[in-house]
Amino acid sequence: MGEPRKNLYERYEPIRRYVEVGFWIVLMTLQAAFSTVVAIVDASTRAAVPHPRWQVATWEVSSHFVLLLLVPALVATERWLAPLARNHLVRFLAWHAAASVVFSVVHVVAMFGLRALVYAMAGSHYDFGGWVSQWGYEYLKDVRVYASMIFGIWAYRLFVLRLQGEARVLDAPEEGVAEPSPVLPPSNPVLAETEGFEPSMPNVPPPQPVARPERFLVRKLRREFLIAATDIDWLQAEGNYVGLHVNGHDYLLRATLTDFLTQLDPARFVRVHRSHAVNLGRIKEIEPMDGGDARLHMHDGTTVPCSRRYRDALRAG
Repeated sequence: MGEPRKNLYERYEPIRRYVEVGFWIVLMTLQAAFSTVVAIVDASTRAAVPHPRWQVATWEVSSHFVLLLLVPALVATERWLAPLARNHLVRFLAWHAAASVVFSVVHVVAMFGLRALVYAMAGSHYDFGGWVSQWGYEYLKDVRVYASMIFGIWAYRLFVLRLQGEARVLDAPEEGVAEPSPVLPPSNPVLAETEGFEPSMPNVPPPQPVARPERFLVRKLRREFLIAATDIDWLQAEGNYVGLHVNGHDYLLRATLTDFLTQLDPARFVRVHRSHAVNLGRIKEIEPMDGGDARLHMHDGTTVPCSRRYRDALRAG
């Protein structure tokens, strides 16, 4: 019997990283080439004193080259801020606005640094002009570039999720094993004295055990997997999904991290970050960081951030 036929995502996954990197390189190269041609034509027909072509090419290529280098930071920013989009829209927009400012500052400084270097190598001097006024002009362009790139990264991430096929919990939580009920004090005071009970003890019903699933049956890529709750190494919020990291494999469930943690044993699973939770039994080492934060080294070789506000909960666990 031959191996089952791979679906589209399984065929795409081995080349996914090459496609992603290649896409941004090709995109920025084409945009730089097109912008350079347009700028050269514009400079030769409209400018009173036409600039040399190498200078015009330096302006455009330096800008797009820095944008290419900033793509990984934008991917990380989009993933980091994605959990806020659902319930904290104002904070989501505010953080993106602040990130766009940082993006523009880094872009402008690196871009003009490259231009100054090329000019110096050509025996010339690059004059940036007034920093404040020039940066304001550049920011108006950069904020549009930032928004379009973030939107593209978000759309691609959703496309990959749909292509991959989200995992879903198929079975309901298993019933917890009922604990034996404690012996209740008799209502007869005389009998209470003979059996050693205090008549004043209230007749309190026993606490009901919380039903939590011990296993999750999930479907991914048209296959079904049985996952033990104790095998989950760590969890990560990803927008409207929560990523389960289990023995080097990732499973995406349509749920929020907060909601999903209610189905897990709080004595074993602890939230350590706004978008991360860990299985305490899978922590190998805790590396303190500056400012009170920490980096958790897991037994599976991955690292998970731990923010200062959750350090106390981690110590208590």
